Amino acid sequence: MPKAFDLNNPPFDRLTPNEAETLRASLDIAYFRPNEAIIAQDVLANAFYVVIKGTVEERDEAGLLALLGPNDSFDSRALVHGQGGHAFVAREETLCYVIPKTVTLKLIQTNPRFAAFFYREISQKLDELARDEETRRYGSLMYAKVAELYLHPPTFVAVNDTIETAGHVMREVNSNALFVRDGERIGIITGMSLSKATVLRRQSIQMSVRDLTNFDIVSVRLDDFVFSALLLMTKCNKRRLAVRDDERFVGILEEIDLLGFLAGSAQIVAGRIDRASSQEDLVVASREIEAQTRVLRRQGVKVEVIEEIVSDLNRRLLSRLFEMVAPAELRTTSCLIVMGSEGRGEQIMRTDQDNGIILAGPVEGETLDAFRREFSGALESFGFPPCPGNVMVRNPAWSKPLLEYLADFRRWIALPDETAHMNVAIIYDAQAVAGNGQLLDKAKTALVDLIRGEQAFLAHFARAIDAFDTPIGLFNNLVTSEGAGDALDLKKGGIFPIVHGVRSMAIAHGILERSTDKRIARLRDLGVLKTEFTNDLSQAFRFLLMLRLDGQLAAAAGASGTLVRPAQLSSMERQLLRDALHVVKEFRDIVRHHFKLGTF
Repeated sequence: MPKAFDLNNPPFDRLTPNEAETLRASLDIAYFRPNEAIIAQDVLANAFYVVIKGTVEERDEAGLLALLGPNDSFDSRALVHGQGGHAFVAREETLCYVIPKTVTLKLIQTNPRFAAFFYREISQKLDELARDEETRRYGSLMYAKVAELYLHPPTFVAVNDTIETAGHVMREVNSNALFVRDGERIGIITGMSLSKATVLRRQSIQMSVRDLTNFDIVSVRLDDFVFSALLLMTKCNKRRLAVRDDERFVGILEEIDLLGFLAGSAQIVAGRIDRASSQEDLVVASREIEAQTRVLRRQGVKVEVIEEIVSDLNRRLLSRLFEMVAPAELRTTSCLIVMGSEGRGEQIMRTDQDNGIILAGPVEGETLDAFRREFSGALESFGFPPCPGNVMVRNPAWSKPLLEYLADFRRWIALPDETAHMNVAIIYDAQAVAGNGQLLDKAKTALVDLIRGEQAFLAHFARAIDAFDTPIGLFNNLVTSEGAGDALDLKKGGIFPIVHGVRSMAIAHGILERSTDKRIARLRDLGVLKTEFTNDLSQAFRFLLMLRLDGQLAAAAGASGTLVRPAQLSSMERQLLRDALHVVKEFRDIVRHHFKLGTF
């Protein structure tokens, strides 16, 4: 086989060394003149082709379907399914690698990971992609930096301070270790050292900590790898390490936090939120939630599971803040709600605030205003910026009695406009976080009842699926925008049409589930969508969310992360993106037909 053949190009990156050698021995190179048929229409393929140089046209009876270039391959479907399909014609002088059909089929039969590339269904391809990520999960975690782990803040006591003083400080800062300053020397003392001194050796709590301090500190730096910290703990038999930034101690890394990072520690973050006694404690927990997202993604956890975990942590955070700042009369006579993607449980990385409050009845003006300011201001200090549309608790339009919301609903349905449609979507996606959840239940039930049967409203509501074009071209190419740096917008072109199309169909059928996935499942159960299609729709949605999450994690501060540059994706990811966007296009056609959008 020519040495230039790229074994890193999917699906060949899935071959074992022996399988790669089998491929090498069988490979040939073929030259095709312009307009020469490589595979004729409806003729069974006798080989699998990979383009080296030139351009190949994929055609059916209606005309040109796609243009294939270097590293693109064909015709996998005809080989696997044993039936003739599209024609493949050289548009210009073209060179292709030729892999015999018998060799290709044998590799498909013996290597499931290689075979996944040839599946028709995006759901099967995505399942295999997830298994690939699973094999990389621990390696990537080990190469994380110590700075990404939870560190206990550095707290100092003097060498002459008493055991009693040190114990009180440990309790106040919720830490099991303190730094001890003795002139220029820095040591460390632990809760276990204090316990042994007072319980086992019966020493006085008025004794200084000098003789209990270990001045032989074992430390790591913020930019050290996690695996280095783990090896150092093991080698030195330590349950904690001091962490330095140059010569300054910046924290203490506990063994439980390091192991929690490797295993996933959402329950630890949840515990810290539940135990928080101040807004400052919640600020720390809020930062940990974002760090937890990175950990879960590195572990290869499926995006829908990450959504569930992170949404639960965010709801806990808001609920605990509500308990801290809401007057007693509001805690039982109101319902704190989150809306938009947060309400659906699909907002993983923190964006802006999207929240409101439903009151059982009127509340004294000054009391309500003070709560509005303090709650929204606290979230801003946690890193949740204000909502550009002002959909937040501090806006009186989104913090008022239930009866006023119901009056709004009637007006939105009777006099619909773009703002009314947006507001209906916001409330329909809402989820209760704290307080009396029955208030939201009553509101959503009333909204769905008002909309039921309003065909004209529903059609105009659903029409928003056409607000943005799906970025897939006539020739199966991904359509990017030069103004966006040759990138395409995943949210506008892929995620939003699925979310809003599903939302429109769900509200039309009186479905009260919140998440897009659960709404898809209910539409399937009701026979509104076909089972086979819902599998592909759900998987396409999750894949687009996964790409968006990766973009958000990689984005610089302030970037949206919704833009993806196809050139930076692997060949497999680009193919899956094309498949996912084709599913989006098909779903948009289904929604148009369902609501007869051509009529309205």
